[in-house]
Amino acid sequence: MEMLVFILYCVLSYWAVGQTIYANKIQIGSMKDIFLTRIVLGVLLGLILIPVAILKKLFIH
Repeated sequence: MEMLVFILYCVLSYWAVGQTIYANKIQIGSMKDIFLTRIVLGVLLGLILIPVAILKKLFIH
């Protein structure tokens, strides 16, 4: 059960990093580097970025 929660957290945080930090930005580099950067930032900052991304989606769009 813990693994399922962690995978869900990783997916949500990966999405949140794309919606907040990398919104409207062009990323240059290999797909591996971009993916790993977003996943690491998501895991480290996910508790902050997930609510911010949800609020941004609700009120901006």
